[in-house]
Amino acid sequence: MKNEKATALIDFIAASPTAFHAVHNIANELDASGFTRLEEGAVWSLEYGKGYYVTRNLSSIIAFRLPAAGFGSYRIVASHSDSPTFKLKTNFELDVRGKYTQLNTERYGGMIISTWFDRPLSVAGRIITSDETGIRTHLVDLGRDALVIPNVAIHMNRDINDGFKYNAQVDTLPLFGDGAAKGRLMKELADGAGVDAERIIGYDLFLYNRMRGTTFGPENEFICCPQLDDLECAFTSLKAFVAAENPRSACVYYVSDNEEVGSGTKQGADSTFLSDVLERINISLGRTREQYFTAVASSLMLSADNAHAVHPNHPEKTDATNCVFMNEGIVIKHNANQKYTTDAVSAAMFQRICRSAGIPCQHFSNRSDMAGGSTLGNISNAHVSLNTIDIGLAQLAMHSCYETAGVKDIGYMTDGIRAFFESALTADADGTYLDK
Repeated sequence: MKNEKATALIDFIAASPTAFHAVHNIANELDASGFTRLEEGAVWSLEYGKGYYVTRNLSSIIAFRLPAAGFGSYRIVASHSDSPTFKLKTNFELDVRGKYTQLNTERYGGMIISTWFDRPLSVAGRIITSDETGIRTHLVDLGRDALVIPNVAIHMNRDINDGFKYNAQVDTLPLFGDGAAKGRLMKELADGAGVDAERIIGYDLFLYNRMRGTTFGPENEFICCPQLDDLECAFTSLKAFVAAENPRSACVYYVSDNEEVGSGTKQGADSTFLSDVLERINISLGRTREQYFTAVASSLMLSADNAHAVHPNHPEKTDATNCVFMNEGIVIKHNANQKYTTDAVSAAMFQRICRSAGIPCQHFSNRSDMAGGSTLGNISNAHVSLNTIDIGLAQLAMHSCYETAGVKDIGYMTDGIRAFFESALTADADGTYLDK
């Protein structure tokens, strides 16, 4: 029996081959839910009781809903829109002996390279055109099986199964067409966007896996899909945000770009995007600077980015007592060196919320002899300092181009984040938080 939430997630990811498309689809859902679009370069005139959103670089988005009569805190959920992939270089066409047309690419983020071989790929992203009035951005997607990165036959690489170091400038270049295919890719993208190819003066184009997500298991209890890290969190938190209401707190939905490459961009978590929006909310509503600081001090943020499930073939890769499994609830992530921001206070607050809503939680720590990755929470906290909990959903094959997670967890995360958005916990004193 198919799970409706899993099907909706698969549909969302299939329509979101790049961060630009993900943010476009998120904005469409916010439009349909009555939110008003803002522009960073315009003056904001906000009203209590209404919802708004703003994008940056068309690859990051912040939405917020204001209560009807003032607020004393923010409820923020942050996730990211990007995933590891390959990006086309500026001059991307390569000729091989006049017989093949390849695309010249470079790695974006830390992917599992081998998973990209011998499967249908395509190209999507944005193109920039120039005309007599200025420049414009167009989202593009070839939308067909257009490329393949072919393996070298085992007869020519006998060591492939004994460990192989891939050269990203040699081994991972995709085949686009025969010798006559030169110039075809940009023309096809331009035609799809309804523009003249000669007017294109810039582009950000990425490869993506064309294999559609699916569910498997006797009860369809698992989901396989591209980009589960981190579109699963972006999707579930969006559904929770749209459905949630809180009469005392301003609810904020934040999806940033470039997490996979360090977040150090104008649209990344290490930018001022979140702090800019929170301060502009305060200014537009005529609130004092003191009210801004008191609201931030009473606020909570979830940094939502997936976690490593126990691997069935390699259970030794995870901690003995702080390990997590698919379909067993939201993962709270801990790290003594603050790669994750969770501490005793923030973990207790989130667990209280989840227990009240009947949402299961589990705890993850890396093995002490194995370095883990970092995520959005500690980076965002450097700009807006508030109690933050790093959470996620358990998954396998993180940074593969086809990942695996649990179907039940989609519902747990949606319901848990909605409960978080609607929670009443407020700071009473440093270290003390009351439902009021």
